[in-house]
This record gives sequence, structure tokens and C-alpha cells, in this order.
Amino acid sequence: MFRPVVDSQSLNEENRQFLGEEAMGENSPQAADSGDRFDFLRLLGVDTSSVVLSRLDDPADIARACSVSRAWRRFVVMNGFCKNLCLRMFPEVSNLTRIIEVRSSSDSTAEIVCGSSVNWEDYLREHRIYTCLVRRIMCTESGREILLDPVSASSTDNYPDESIENTLEPSDRIHLTPSYWSSAGSRDPEAPETLIYTLSSRLCVIHEIKLRPFQAYFQYGDPIYSAKAVRFKIGYSKPKTEGPDMIIPSVCFGGEQTSLNDFAWTYISPVFQMEQVNALQSFKLPRPVLCIGGVLQIELLGRVQQQEMDNLYYICVCHVRVIGNLLFPEFDVDSINADGEAELWYYPEEVTMASGRETATLPGESKAEGYSGWLSFAERMRQMRQRATLLHAFLRNVPYDNDLNDGGSGSGGVDSDEDEFL
Repeated sequence: MFRPVVDSQSLNEENRQFLGEEAMGENSPQAADSGDRFDFLRLLGVDTSSVVLSRLDDPADIARACSVSRAWRRFVVMNGFCKNLCLRMFPEVSNLTRIIEVRSSSDSTAEIVCGSSVNWEDYLREHRIYTCLVRRIMCTESGREILLDPVSASSTDNYPDESIENTLEPSDRIHLTPSYWSSAGSRDPEAPETLIYTLSSRLCVIHEIKLRPFQAYFQYGDPIYSAKAVRFKIGYSKPKTEGPDMIIPSVCFGGEQTSLNDFAWTYISPVFQMEQVNALQSFKLPRPVLCIGGVLQIELLGRVQQQEMDNLYYICVCHVRVIGNLLFPEFDVDSINADGEAELWYYPEEVTMASGRETATLPGESKAEGYSGWLSFAERMRQMRQRATLLHAFLRNVPYDNDLNDGGSGSGGVDSDEDEFL
């Protein structure tokens, strides 16, 4: 795991020795042209200087400190100030216990176990990687939409007509067919519901999440089936082991129900109040959150709308959108164990490549076998299912297998009266 700001006796002795040798250079009082110039580190000493520099709260300030002199750069790098700042700003980084730097041009990798650097090259490499990581996390490109893929819903009234997959569509109807997810009915207005999604990358930063409740325009009074409040959980899928070495992700695709015990959460947001309005409502997180594992759970807390025909409470969601920025392919994670510890893979050559670059993959893994490649495949399958639904809507007068429409309009739920007009 991570070490705190380095204060061991051996490292302090090395810092003192180095400062004694190099801080006497151009920044020292002896080398000054005037009497008011002095070296800050040598004047305060190693311990006090460490306390002062550890108070810096902006990565740009740490970068400026590295640019003062060779002595300052070595002192900042060997004390891991950038890494510790990244930990303070984004606690989720503590789950990254190993760093692997991959350079495809030289066909080589360099591995670092966090907190175990013993030589200058390892310290420098670790500093460079964390500097790049915190810069990417704090990137101001917060208006980018992160693609989702549905995993499961705690309940669904009429599957697949009212499944979680419909929440990926920005519109509330597709060719006159209502598009939304509906929970099962409940007599308890406080009964919660959950929606679980996977993100398009296992490593990304989430800034805000947007939800649009569904307005049943086909019912009298156009009721809006929103929740009272909403809360977000971000984390990863717990691995399942079969045998001593095999690890299989427990995420199942296709809208099937999964146990909440299959997931672990590294961040839980505060509770946001939700308005009963037909609009895309934005819920901005208190700080950018680093998502390691690519799993998002939306907790819908409480119900406000009863359906007249059965006097049951429902929650219906029309659309879900996640706003943030991806760290892939410059960064990726792998080997998330049961404790949430993961390997951080760094591809420095991806920084300079064009936007149409190829997807980076792990050694020994083809691009089609990569996790993000699987999500792309799942997205294409979802689009194909939507097209099949549209084709079915256009060909209602053609005989078809009843198994394709198992959900039907059924009894209960948010029932649509539009079928009789189509």
C-alpha cells in the first residue's frame, strides 16, 4: 500500500547529504550575488521543508517547485509530494498498489510496487506517472459523455418493454413507442430501487450524473413517475475465483438481475433531492470521482406517484447520462482483487498519438479480448436489439412469434394505451 510523506531516517539522511552537496550551488547564500538570496530548503532543513511542501494543494505548484533547481527537484521527487497530493485529492488512488509502465516502441515494461522505490530511477518514474495521472484526472474536459451499458435493475415491471436498456435513449419515445424503465409497483412509497451500469472504461473520472424521470403522456393527467431522492455509488465488480488462479468478473450483461453483494463501492455520494419534472436533472458530485472498476449504481430513494388503475407507487426513468472524462488509453487498470487493489497500467506513448489511435491492450491480450473492447461489442448488440424493436413496431401486422413479446402490456405497471392506436 501507499506510504505517507517519506520521513524515514535513511531517506532523510540521503536528503540531508544531497542538500549538503548540491544546495550549495547557485541557489545558496554563498553563491548569491547579493546578501538577500538563500536556498529555502537548506535554510529550513529537511523536516520543516517536508512539512511546508506537503501543504501544497495544486499539482502546478509542485511542478514549479521541481523547476527551481536540481536539489529541489530531487527533494520533491524522493519525498513523493505529487503522489501524496493525488491521494489527498482522490482517495480512490489508494487502491492502485502497483504501477506498470508499458512502452510499445521498445517492447518493454517497468513495474513499480507503490511505496517500495529504492533508487532514483524508480522515484523519478513514480513521480512522472503520478504527475501525469493527477493532470488527467483534473482535466477540464468535463462535458464529455461517458457511454453506459446496463447490467441490472432491482425490479422491472414489464420486461423487456420497460427494461433498463431503454434508459440509454435520450428520447421518451421511439417511433411513437414509449421508451423508459419502470419499477415494479409497491404500496410502500419509501420502497427504493437500484439501477446498475458499467461504464465504457474501467478507469475514468465522473463529474456529474443526469437523470430524466418519465412522464406518462399516455395516462390521464400526464403523471411523472420520479423518485423523491437519488444517491450514486461508484466501484467495481468483485471477482469470483474458480481454482487457485482463475478470476472471472461477476458482472452479467443483458439486464438480468444480480446480487448487490457482487459489487464493492469505493465512493458513495450524498443524497440529492429529485424534482418531479419532465426534464434532464443534473446532479453534480461534490468533487470529481476517480472510478476504478467502471461500475455505477443509481439508488432511487422513495416514490411520489401512484398509478390510478392499481393504486401502486412506481418509479420510471426515461434517460441516464454520465458526464466526465476517460483516462483510457493513456491509463488502464487490471487485476482488481477482492480487496479492491488494482494494477495501474501507464502507456506514455499514447499521449502523443492522434485521436484516431488504436486501443492499447495489455501484453498477451488481443484488442478483441480487452475489457473496453467487450463493452464496445455490448454497445453494438444493444443497438441491434433496438433496431429489432423498431422493426417489430413497423411490422405489427405481420405474424410473429409470441415469445418475442413476452412482456406484453400485462397487468399492473405503467400501462400504455397507445397500442390500440397503432
